[in-house]
Amino acid sequence: MKVRNKWVWITGASSGIGRALAIEFSRRGANLVLLARDRARLQETADACAQNTKIIIREMDLSVQETMELVCKSLAEEGVPVDILVNNGGISQRSLALETEDFVSRKIFEINFFGTIFLTKLLLPRMIQAGGGQIAVITSLVGKIGSPKRTTYAASKHALHGYYDSLRAELYQDNIRVTLLCPGFIRTNISYSAVTGDGSSQNTMDTKTGNGMDPARLAIKAVSGIEREREEVYIGRSEILAIYLKRWVPGIFSRILRKVKVT
Repeated sequence: MKVRNKWVWITGASSGIGRALAIEFSRRGANLVLLARDRARLQETADACAQNTKIIIREMDLSVQETMELVCKSLAEEGVPVDILVNNGGISQRSLALETEDFVSRKIFEINFFGTIFLTKLLLPRMIQAGGGQIAVITSLVGKIGSPKRTTYAASKHALHGYYDSLRAELYQDNIRVTLLCPGFIRTNISYSAVTGDGSSQNTMDTKTGNGMDPARLAIKAVSGIEREREEVYIGRSEILAIYLKRWVPGIFSRILRKVKVT
């Protein structure tokens, strides 16, 4: 699927990976529906996109189902198509399991998993009725492996893999394709907003995240993977090797993981 002239809906489009994806899609001629909680920052994303791009901005919170329902209903009434849905919105975690309060774990799942699948299910009937479409999900390398201080975050990303792998098989005959995008360390502010054990934000930059891949490079690889309708795309640097170590030599990988300094 080439993205030119397609309508691409992106959650978490106000910053980081979401903003980089919006810019890259606009450069390839797509039309955009930008979704996030902060309208002012969504406008900044829109302003950074290629000129003459058709862009719609809507405030939406993945933890509040009513906002998703209102946005989807209003855009359906306006006749805005859903050719590609990019589920990018989410939050990360920086806390040991025993230090993480239960409400924090539930919040992470509410946004990363339940909010994501709720929005998908709201839009799927329209995609099927239109004859097909594509769903892309930004997960993480920890959707394939685990990591200390990411227990619930990793679990939420693993859950996305299980759900969307299953959904891919269910919807194949409806011409709906599913692409799982698994970034490693990407240079965004994700660690600043990552929740700690008591639910407060970490407010610091992780060293590996700060030295990570430019989100613009990720966006090029991600959009290319979506256009090629790939089922799974790993994006990063040497950290990608962790997936293969986990798969082929899990014991060695576990020993390495225990010694890695994680923030």
